Amino acid sequence: MKPLSEMTEREYFANVGERPGMFVGRASFSTLTAFLTGYDQHALRHGGPGLIGWHDWLVARRGRDCNHAWPGQVLHIALPNGWDDFRSLPPEDEQQAIKFLFELLDEFAALREAAQGSQTSD
Repeated sequence: MKPLSEMTEREYFANVGERPGMFVGRASFSTLTAFLTGYDQHALRHGGPGLIGWHDWLVARRGRDCNHAWPGQVLHIALPNGWDDFRSLPPEDEQQAIKFLFELLDEFAALREAAQGSQTSD
């Protein structure tokens, strides 16, 4: 396995998704979204792209906006029948939400990598 410092964002997100407990202890949708928010803020403070465009991409992917921040957008996609409190999801909903979170992150990161690759080849 590559050192974390040598991974692309897509590889890094996949690594977190495969071993979430290594990064947040008890893995829950709530702790993972908090971790990713911290990742985003750190990246932005240090010149990286962080999750710029993530919320807008989720809105476009879902086809509409709502009053929720990006974690709510992920839940709308992962749990289309709704949820009560994202901090205390039933275990099956928690697993579904985490699975979709990392699938969506992978799709977003792949599109961003492709866009960056086409910009450098121009």
